[in-house]
Amino acid sequence: MPTPQTPADSPDDTPTDSPAADAAGRVVLDARDISRVLTRISHEILERNKGPQDLVLLGIPTRGVGLARRVAARIAATEGVEVPVGALDVTFYRDDLRQQPTRGPQRTQVPPGGIDGRTVVLVDDVLFSGRTVRAALDAMNDLGRPEVVRLAVLVDRGHRQLPIRADHVGKNLPSARTERVMVRLEELDGHDEVRIAGPGEER
Repeated sequence: MPTPQTPADSPDDTPTDSPAADAAGRVVLDARDISRVLTRISHEILERNKGPQDLVLLGIPTRGVGLARRVAARIAATEGVEVPVGALDVTFYRDDLRQQPTRGPQRTQVPPGGIDGRTVVLVDDVLFSGRTVRAALDAMNDLGRPEVVRLAVLVDRGHRQLPIRADHVGKNLPSARTERVMVRLEELDGHDEVRIAGPGEER
């Protein structure tokens, strides 16, 4: 599989869906680890916001949406309040779209009540260059004006190209730019894990 010219934030931008790719590299988060860090992120979000009031979670497709739903479920279990969850596609807002492998747009779903005046938490699986998050901020301009926007990611692997920082991080994962971080979630892939592979390992 060719390596894109400009790294993206998420493994969704250059998917490796073959069984060989799933088995490549080493596991850095297993299912129990992912469950624990999502629980911690959920509590951090509640603490930072001083409760669930006015919260909206927007997952960035593909795997950010599943993560956002899991965080919302944990908040509901803790607070007894259903936090609205939506999806925010950023495909046509990326400034490096021409350099990325072709991927069809996903569906943007704005929760009832919208995002105006709300605290929006963007949720994604991997933070890398920062370009996906910048695209998400641009996409939100077409939807409304939140009071506050925060960012929660499962993995921050560094190598930022833009001045963007996550507010809530499951795991900081130092990596080489040539390495590949692969996130698998039960909803899409049949199991939960995060792997990191060196160049050529996913082939």
